[in-house]
Amino acid sequence: MRQEENKMQWYAVYTKPKREDAVAGSLENAGIEVFNPRLKQKKYMQGAYRNKISPLFPCYVFVKFEPETTAHMIKYTRGVRRIVGGDLPWPVSDEIIDMIRAQEEDGIITIKPPDLKRGDRVTIKDGPLQGLNGIFEKEISGQERVILLLTAIEYQARVVVDKAFLVMA
Repeated sequence: MRQEENKMQWYAVYTKPKREDAVAGSLENAGIEVFNPRLKQKKYMQGAYRNKISPLFPCYVFVKFEPETTAHMIKYTRGVRRIVGGDLPWPVSDEIIDMIRAQEEDGIITIKPPDLKRGDRVTIKDGPLQGLNGIFEKEISGQERVILLLTAIEYQARVVVDKAFLVMA
């Protein structure tokens, strides 16, 4: 049994679009270890800001198995397109899986907004003001929002924006 454990490695499995959860569930039901990392992001949808949980790697799940004995079953699981690497699957190191898992809280990864200082130049990456540039002015206490001074030709305006929608310019 000890020698068999050494052959078990992580591999990336390419799935059909939006089938990551179904593939992970099928393989887990078959007793195979699966890692399907999830990402929580704030999105502007239907006129409001909402938290959306989606795959960290769309169309991919990580599966720990021994290729000689299990690859055939995985390859023919409903929703699987292929094992990355084909007949000689490319292993994913335990360190990479551990690094991704270390970012999780309650099974979900949340991208932390950047730490900003007054005067930092930023770009709004999502929402109704997406693509506009501004200068960080201050955070609004007790909220996840900030005040920006928008920069545009011959016009400046102060706006309140969700901090999660900013990237450093």
